[in-house]
Amino acid sequence: MSSRVPILKVDDYWVVAIEETLHDQSVIQFKEELLHNITGVASKGLVIDISALEVVDSFVTRVLIEISRLAELLGLPFVLTGIKPAVAITLTEMGLDLRGMATALNLQKGLDKLKNLARMEQR
Repeated sequence: MSSRVPILKVDDYWVVAIEETLHDQSVIQFKEELLHNITGVASKGLVIDISALEVVDSFVTRVLIEISRLAELLGLPFVLTGIKPAVAITLTEMGLDLRGMATALNLQKGLDKLKNLARMEQR
């Protein structure tokens, strides 16, 4: 099964950049493929970047929250990056709770956060 969302392994990290608004079925396919990948190949973390999205609906947000929680249960650090101010306002107005989800301004800062976490765990 192939989704339109590229799921890449960069060094020891899974990197995902959602580049277009996804329909519900595409979101479900993406989640299934991502979960297959992160449970099948060891890594030090997962970062999902949504900076290309102008809007994020409640279904996509709920799936991102599910992915965050599943990654946590699997012991895989997760960072969501690229949340635009308008998206943040919309998510807040919808009452969606992202507390506990690690976030970063952009993809690079998200990877840096994961690398710092990995270094701290090695100590």
